[in-house]
Amino acid sequence: MDIESRTYQNTVKKESWRTVLTLAYQSLGVVYGDLSISPLYVFKSTFAEDIEHSDSNDEIFGVLSFIFWTITLVPLFKYVFIVLRADDNGEGGTFALYSLLCRHARVNSLPSCQLADEQLTEYKTESPLEMGPRSGFAARLKSTLEKRRVLQKVLLVLALIGTCMVIGDGVLTPAISVFSAVSGVELSTAKEHHKYIEVPAACVILIGLFALQHYGTHRVGFLFAPVILLWLMCISAIGVYNIFHWNPHVYQALSPYYMYKFLKKTQSKGWMSLGGILLCITGSEAMFADLGHFSQLSIKIAFTSLVYPSLILAYMGQAAYLSQHHVIDTSYNIGFYVSVPEKLRWPVLVIAILAAVVGSQAIITGTFSIIKQCSALGCFPKVKIVHTSSKIHGQIYIPEINWLLMVLCLAVTIGFRDTKRLGNASGLAVITVMLVTTCLMSLVIVLCWHKNILFAIAFVVFFGTIESLYFTASLIKFLEGAWVPVALSLCFLAAMCTWHYGTLKRYEFDVQNKVSVNWLLSLGQTLGIKRVRGVGLIHTELVSGVPAIFSHFVTNLPAFHQVLVFLCVKSVPVPHVRPEERFLVGRVGPKQYRMYRCIVRYGYRDVHKDDIEFEGDLVCSIAEFVRSEAETAVAETNGDDDDDERMSVVGTCSTYMQGVEDHDGSDLDDPDKPGTSEIRSPMAKKKKKSKVKKKVRFIVPETPKIEKETREELMELTEAREGGVAYIMGNAYMRAKHGSGLVKRVAINVGYEFLRRNTRGPRTALTSPHASTLEVGMIYHV
Repeated sequence: MDIESRTYQNTVKKESWRTVLTLAYQSLGVVYGDLSISPLYVFKSTFAEDIEHSDSNDEIFGVLSFIFWTITLVPLFKYVFIVLRADDNGEGGTFALYSLLCRHARVNSLPSCQLADEQLTEYKTESPLEMGPRSGFAARLKSTLEKRRVLQKVLLVLALIGTCMVIGDGVLTPAISVFSAVSGVELSTAKEHHKYIEVPAACVILIGLFALQHYGTHRVGFLFAPVILLWLMCISAIGVYNIFHWNPHVYQALSPYYMYKFLKKTQSKGWMSLGGILLCITGSEAMFADLGHFSQLSIKIAFTSLVYPSLILAYMGQAAYLSQHHVIDTSYNIGFYVSVPEKLRWPVLVIAILAAVVGSQAIITGTFSIIKQCSALGCFPKVKIVHTSSKIHGQIYIPEINWLLMVLCLAVTIGFRDTKRLGNASGLAVITVMLVTTCLMSLVIVLCWHKNILFAIAFVVFFGTIESLYFTASLIKFLEGAWVPVALSLCFLAAMCTWHYGTLKRYEFDVQNKVSVNWLLSLGQTLGIKRVRGVGLIHTELVSGVPAIFSHFVTNLPAFHQVLVFLCVKSVPVPHVRPEERFLVGRVGPKQYRMYRCIVRYGYRDVHKDDIEFEGDLVCSIAEFVRSEAETAVAETNGDDDDDERMSVVGTCSTYMQGVEDHDGSDLDDPDKPGTSEIRSPMAKKKKKSKVKKKVRFIVPETPKIEKETREELMELTEAREGGVAYIMGNAYMRAKHGSGLVKRVAINVGYEFLRRNTRGPRTALTSPHASTLEVGMIYHV
């Protein structure tokens, strides 16, 4: 038995390691595409017009020393050993850190949060690092953050600044990567003519890259990892060749002493050149941002075993070549390609362009992902999100953002036409994101990991000092290209803050103007309200009460459906909500009124279902609520804010463990059999040609007291579902109240209304059938 047990453990261990190594290989194309192509432009950006070259190698060795220690300290020590451990249930990125802080310090910016949300599995899951009692300082810091709204807003703005810089990086990284890769043609053409080839070629590649985004990367994604693997092997092999062929003693430059000599000799110009050296770590944030697609161990293995040594060898090889070739004509002959043996330049050029495209694809996909997170948390206008793959998580496409990125990317490429200024712009965006991560990580160390304040201070001082040095060096180049990410970030930040402010004001108006359930129940006598056949879904942001938009509707048109559902689709500050915890269902008023409240909860990385599947899950969840309520007599309370409504957690159809039967279309039982009520998924109607039609049967308990009443309710729900579903949507126009300040009037009347009119409506409006949708207009004076 022991031998069998050991054999089983070894098999599981082998399978787990096989999975980890497979993920490590796949991460090369997704995570490290941007970081791997940095040797194309680092030396070229660093030496461009800033440093006067001499016959000695002090400047070259100094730059190499800076590159080595920067890559070692920031990507390796900071991200691999520390930041990767601050995951939010396996997810990473700026908003993952912000989400952790929201849950641990109760600084959530979402207005519709409930106590029931804190019962979610991922909400309560703690990291292995979260051990030990909270220190006195941590408790005081938590209390201060919870009490002071100003600090909560500062924390949100800090997270948004990091997000805006990521979007700016999504504009600049494709431009500098593709332009640097194409710049290899300058060695094969006359100096005065190569610019006429580089810019058009780079623009054509960029247009093709963005034009193909709507197809998704799952069709060609299998090529990403091999391309980056081939590129890393290529640059490391060329690096080894250059080291042994030109200067085997280049390893001496790894000593920190050469950094001191570099700054002492070059002084202010050397400090300004740090903005170019900074580009060697561009793409490091992707290790954390893409954590949800892979695992901590796989990302660590890929970086430490392949990416890190390949990059170090590539930079050492370039330095070895340059140390023996001091005749440098500004930046023309100091690019990556000049150190490549002449016979290999064209093959390397092709591989470099492919690697640049892969690296650009990774940052574009990352930009789509972070905008989706912002939109889910109410910090970005509603946009159309297309999931390009049903199997691969996280592959999305946002048309509006894609074309905006393409226009901006082409604008900076054509406008700058220079690696130096593109590098200045990209460097400031990269280092700002890292500074934001450092600040948020210091709070995570104290509030989430419950570590001593000294650990947080040491983390901020050590890494913050390094990043501040690079930040100031990048900021000094403000007029030489660094203004681009600042301008882009300010525009996106203004849009995000305006949208978030307008969203909060709209929700506050809904809360202040909601009507009671008793008012709704009394309407039947005063207005002669009629009930018509079908299911009416009233979309609302409220989690309790009757929205003003519905009272406005029913007083002007005194009729609504036989089954009424107040539907709230909201996001919660967790990456994913499990299917069995998706729905919160409760009653509104007495049973005979057939009115329900359904709160559908999604995480900021969850995939929203389409209208057909969502509609089926919604109706099934209400039926399951009725069935379970009949069994327990009283629905389970989950801490809802409204004491008049009891909410129960109900999963999707596939999660029901009892009282539900899933079977194919060849049903042998009579659906009209007493004691049963059948609700069919509408997917069966859509897929008529499919052999298997999914049905969900709710079996009513045989208890005499509740059998008849429950069966009647389920039958009525089935009848209403067959009568059709109508979507009643609110179309609110926001207006600032008379006497409001200038800033508020501009933000609401101009900014928010402009964004609302020119972006998408509520999430459910995107998928609801137009023929079944009724919009109710109303003016909100906030």
